[in-house]
Amino acid sequence: MNEPRLAIVTGAARGIGAAIATRLATDGVTVILADIDLPEASAVAHAITRSGGTAELVHLDIADAASVADFTALIKDRFNHCDVLVNNAAILDSTPLSHLDMERFRHVHSVNLDGAVSLTLALLPMLRRSASARILNIASIMGLRGSRDSLAYSTAKGGLVNFTRSLACDLADDNILVNAIAPGFIDTRMALQPDGSGHEHQTDWFKDIYLKHGRIPLRRPGTPEDVAAAAAFFCSDDCRYVTGQILLVDGGLSATF
Repeated sequence: MNEPRLAIVTGAARGIGAAIATRLATDGVTVILADIDLPEASAVAHAITRSGGTAELVHLDIADAASVADFTALIKDRFNHCDVLVNNAAILDSTPLSHLDMERFRHVHSVNLDGAVSLTLALLPMLRRSASARILNIASIMGLRGSRDSLAYSTAKGGLVNFTRSLACDLADDNILVNAIAPGFIDTRMALQPDGSGHEHQTDWFKDIYLKHGRIPLRRPGTPEDVAAAAAFFCSDDCRYVTGQILLVDGGLSATF
């Protein structure tokens, strides 16, 4: 009997990461939930196993080189293979330009870009041994479009977009497919207003501009499961001739720019 495929999902404790981990487990993939928040990730792992899936929990701080090294060594010792890597872990930043300094800029990049690069490079030896390796990066529409108060976040996500394209070229000879999803407005914790004033999708300006006037043609924010459905394809054996691509899961928002 063939060994189940093994997928590592970073930032799997909540939101998009949790939805992707759950969907992959439903599709029969053994999932490693890699996150810095073990209590939250544990709840996701338990939900997956209660539903008949296979999931394990491993602590990972992708902004810390020692943590990445320890995580990689653990995966090698316990499993000695990796078929799917989903680089999802990220932090939101909406620092106004007038308050942005290099310390904050570097911190955002250490998580949102450098962490994905570091973990990918560390896992490449195992991914190269897989018969159907897939790397999926979760970018953002903000990595493709400009907006105020997003310099650090958008620059990091833009870097992740071209990391995806360049890596796809570098790994084509190994038959490792590399793609990215760029979500638009998705109903996750990141949609909470940083000043604590409420949920972005419940504000009058969002309801008026994006829903009433159709800036989002589908007239609703997305769900983590909407992103997970697209991720399931990119991580599956059905994805055979698609690499270096950035799929916007945004309800049509990018079509209205």
